[in-house]
Amino acid sequence: METALILILVAVIAVVFLVASTVRIVPQARRYNVERFGRFRRTLQPGLNFVLPVADRINTKLDVREQVYSSDPKPVITEDNLVVNIDTVLYYQVTDPRAAAYEVADYLQAIDQLTVTTLRNVIGSMDLEGTLTSREVINAQLRSVLDDATGKWGIRVNRVEIKAIDPPHTIKEAMEKQMRAERDKRAAILHAEGERQAKILTAEGTKQKDILEAQGAQQAMILRADGEAKAVERVFQAVHRNNADPKILAYKYLETLPHLAKSYNNTFWVIPGELTEAVRTVTTAFGDHSAMGLPTPPRPEETSGASSERSTDAGGTPGTEADSSLSPDAAAAVDEATKQAAAAVSDAKAEARAASTPTVPRRTKASGD
Repeated sequence: METALILILVAVIAVVFLVASTVRIVPQARRYNVERFGRFRRTLQPGLNFVLPVADRINTKLDVREQVYSSDPKPVITEDNLVVNIDTVLYYQVTDPRAAAYEVADYLQAIDQLTVTTLRNVIGSMDLEGTLTSREVINAQLRSVLDDATGKWGIRVNRVEIKAIDPPHTIKEAMEKQMRAERDKRAAILHAEGERQAKILTAEGTKQKDILEAQGAQQAMILRADGEAKAVERVFQAVHRNNADPKILAYKYLETLPHLAKSYNNTFWVIPGELTEAVRTVTTAFGDHSAMGLPTPPRPEETSGASSERSTDAGGTPGTEADSSLSPDAAAAVDEATKQAAAAVSDAKAEARAASTPTVPRRTKASGD
């Protein structure tokens, strides 16, 4: 009884082992390579799979998702004999699990070494400046070479990126100085452009200001001249409309005469020839004819005749007939007006002469001269 129970237990254990060895569950995005008696049989797909126990065994388990592989910095010599360290990042995916397991022993190491040799071939034909500015070209060439070489290994290279390019320390310092000089140059150019624009705008503003000031002065002078013209015109119209007495005009003329020499800038001034006519008008105003209305000015024929008679009279005393017919009061008034006019003229001449003559200090001679 006990022997039969033991046999049953052994049979159950054997069946369970056989069932466990026969059933294989493959996760998603995984591939299993199965060998039968050491020879590749098939690739198990995701899900429930059955194999022969003892005869079949799983050789390799591969992940068919896209993988990322970052290599260590590799020294590469450029065309101008500079050593730079380059880091690369590789994006690949296993497309054929059988080829990845049996066509190459270690596909990661193979890809790494192939990347290094391709980089040395590509960068060896470029200088440092081209290496730093041609990353897209280097990436495209690397991807093309790796994709062709890894296709038979059952691997597809999706992307190859250069992570870093590290030139020597001295080259870095030189590049930093160059970049600093370029930035200083651009800053100086921008500063000069700003000053140029500022000067142009300032000149344009000054020009507009001068133009506007000139236009304003022109308008002011025009308006002032128009005002003076209108004022003179109104005074002229008022004088002629009111029929001003010539005696008033002569008096105003003599009253204004002393003011001609009051300015300190006058070096000389001219006495008009109408002064005697104005004095004659004043004397006539204070004569006997004042009660008879406005005096009648002498005609040119009478004036010329009187002057010819005075010139032909060699033994007589110069004078006029109007002077002999004046009363004593009128004659005194004429003399007084003449004296005042002469005094005003003398004072004006003296003030003008004093203003125009500079004062020079007199030098004294030394006793030994």
